[in-house]
Amino acid sequence: MIQAFGLTSNPRKELPPAVDDVSFEVRAGRVTALLGASGAGKTTVLRLMLELQHGRGLTHFRGRPLHRIAHPSREVGVLLGDVPGHPGRTVRGHLRMLCAAAGVPVQRADEVMESVELLSLRDERLGTLSRGMDRRLGLACALVADPHTLVFDDPVGALSVREARRLHGALRAHAVQGGTVLFSTADPKEAARAADHVVTLEQGRVVADQEAVDFARTRLRPRVAVRTPHAARLGALLAQEARSARRSVEVVREGGNRLAVYGSTCADIGEAAFRHGILVHQLADEVGDMGPGAGVGADTCAGDGGSAGVPSARQRAADGERAPAPRRPTVARPSPTGPPRPTATDPPSAGSAEADERALDAGRGAGAAVPQASAAGTDQPAAPGNPHPPVAERTPHEAAEVPGSTARRGSTPRTHATLAPGTTASTLPPPISVRSAPSPLRYEIRRALGISTGFVVGAVVLVVSAVMAVILARIGHTPQARLLAAWPRELPLPPAALGAGLLGALSFGDEFRHPALAADRGTVPRRLGLLTAKLLVSAAVALVLAALAAGTNAEVLHLFYGRELARIPSDWSALGAGWAALVVGCAWAGVLAAGLFRSTTAGLAAVVAVPVVVVPLVQKVWEGPDVRTAAGFPLRVREVLLTQWPFGGERYVAEVLRVVVQPVGGAMTLSLTTLLCAYLLTTLRSRTR
Repeated sequence: MIQAFGLTSNPRKELPPAVDDVSFEVRAGRVTALLGASGAGKTTVLRLMLELQHGRGLTHFRGRPLHRIAHPSREVGVLLGDVPGHPGRTVRGHLRMLCAAAGVPVQRADEVMESVELLSLRDERLGTLSRGMDRRLGLACALVADPHTLVFDDPVGALSVREARRLHGALRAHAVQGGTVLFSTADPKEAARAADHVVTLEQGRVVADQEAVDFARTRLRPRVAVRTPHAARLGALLAQEARSARRSVEVVREGGNRLAVYGSTCADIGEAAFRHGILVHQLADEVGDMGPGAGVGADTCAGDGGSAGVPSARQRAADGERAPAPRRPTVARPSPTGPPRPTATDPPSAGSAEADERALDAGRGAGAAVPQASAAGTDQPAAPGNPHPPVAERTPHEAAEVPGSTARRGSTPRTHATLAPGTTASTLPPPISVRSAPSPLRYEIRRALGISTGFVVGAVVLVVSAVMAVILARIGHTPQARLLAAWPRELPLPPAALGAGLLGALSFGDEFRHPALAADRGTVPRRLGLLTAKLLVSAAVALVLAALAAGTNAEVLHLFYGRELARIPSDWSALGAGWAALVVGCAWAGVLAAGLFRSTTAGLAAVVAVPVVVVPLVQKVWEGPDVRTAAGFPLRVREVLLTQWPFGGERYVAEVLRVVVQPVGGAMTLSLTTLLCAYLLTTLRSRTR
C-alpha cells in the first residue's frame, strides 16, 4: 500500500506552493484515482511521492520510503509522460536493456511484450510507435521488474476508447492479483469507471477522499446547494412534497446548515421555503465538487429505512454508479504477517464494464434522479446476479478480505487475469520467481549497442582520420607519431580522441535526454556501480576506436605513399601508452562531465577544454626539471628498496611517468580528478537529500 503524509512542494518566489499538505492512502488490491483539473497538482504529487521533486512530506511504499528501498524498480513501476527511451532503439532492445538494469532474466522482455500484445512490433523503433502502442510499451516497462505498485500519470490521455479500456483493464488485473495501483486523471467519468477509490485535488489540496460509489453519487450529478439554519426542517418538507408530487428528489445532509438537493431546481426549493416561512441563506446550482463532507450522510425524500449514507441499488443505477460486480472466487495467498488471506483472482466481465459506462453516461444529465419506486420507499432487492453488497455496505471483515492482501506479488504462482474486458489471449506476465542482482555492466553494454549512434560516430571518425592522415602526409613536416594519429598541430585533439569523448558524453547525455531507466523512478540514478560500468565500457570503446584509427591510418598511408610513412616508430610502447591514455582520458572526461552537467554538449565541451584551457596552466608546472625528476624516480625507488624491478618493470614505469608529465597527460589527469570529485560530491548530496 501507499501512504502519503503532508506532501508539500517548494513555493516559487511569492507564489503559494502548487501542492500543500496532501495526505492520502492507497490500499493494496484496489485501483485508486487521483482526480483533479489541469493545474490542480496531480503530477506534482506523484513526483513528490517518487522523490523526483524537492519538497516536504513523506511517502511510504509498504512501510518504507522509496530512498530506503534497495531496488525501487522492483517495488514501484512508473509511467510519467511519454515512454522514456531513445527513439532509435527497438522495442525489444529497450525492454532487454531495462531487464539488465532491473537484474531480471532477459526472457522477461518477451513475456511482458506478449502480455501487452507488442510481440508483432518487437523490432519497431520507439520513434515510430503510435500513441496507443507507446502506452502499451510504457505498461510493459513498468511491469518488467514485476513491481508491487504501479504509479501512472494520466495513462489514457489522447488514447482511443478501446486503448483506454485495454490499459485500465491491465491496471485492474494488476490490482486483482494483489498489487497497488494509483493513476491520475482529469476526467471524473474515467475515475468513476476505472477506480475503486477516488482522491480529489483542487488547487493543490485534497477536497475529497471517497469510495468510487460515493464519488459517483455525490460528485457527478448537478445539484442545488442550500444553506439555511433550518436544514433538517427544509429537508423533510422537500422530501414530503416530492412524495406527494411523485417526483424523484434526493436530499443530502452535508452537516451543519448545508443541504444538497438532487433532482430539483433553485426555483422549486425557493418557493417551498417561502411557502413555509423558512429562511434561506444560500441557494445555488452546482456541478462537481460538493466540498468537504461530501457523502457523509444522506436523507432521501423517500424516507426509506436504509442507511442514510448508502443509496439503494436502484438509486445507484439511476445516479450513474457502477453496479456491484459478482463476488469473485478467492484463492488463499500466504501473508507475511498472518494466516493466508483470500484474494480475488478473476477480473470484472466485459458486460459489467459496458453496463457501468452506460449507467454513468445515462446518469449525468440534469435532473437525473431516483425512480418513483425509490421515492416511495419500495426499493427492490438486488438482482440475483449481484449477490454481494457494494464496498460501502461490506462488513469490516469483508472489506479487509478483498483489498487487504499485502503479500508481495510474485511470491507464489499467480492466476493469469485477462488484460482488459472484452479482449482475449492477453494476460499479465508471470511472476519472477528468482531475482538476480542488477547488472550495470550488462545494462551499459546493451545501451551502447542498442542504437546505431556509436557505430556511425566510429565510422565518421575513421574516415576523417584517414583523410587527415593523407593530407598531412601530402603537406609534409609532420612527425611520424602525429601522422599515424592524424593529429595536426593546429588541432587541440585528434579525431579519434574527439570521437571517444563524444561517445563518452553520449553515454550519459542520451539518458538524460531520453531517460532509459524508466523502471527506476523515471530518472537516471547516480549510482557508483552505473558510473563504473560506463567508465569501463567507454574505455573499451575508446581503445578499440584508437586501435582502429591508428591501423586505418597506417594502411591508408601505405596504400598512398608506400611503406616509408607507415612504418612503426622505434619507441612504439611509450607512444602507444600515451595514445591509449589520451583517448581513454577523453572518453572518461566526456562521461564525467555529461553525468555532472546532465548534457552531451557539456561533456564534449569539457573534452575540448582540456587541451585548450587546462594544458597552458599545467604546462607551467610540468617543465624540464620536473620531467627529469620523474624520469629518475624508478632508479631512486630501486636504490631505496634495495631490490630489482621484475621483468624490466622500471622501463615501463618510466614510460608511464613520461606520459603523465607531458602537458596533455597532466592536464587530463587533473581534469579527470576534478570531474570525478565533483560527480561524487553531487552524488552524496543527492543521497543526503
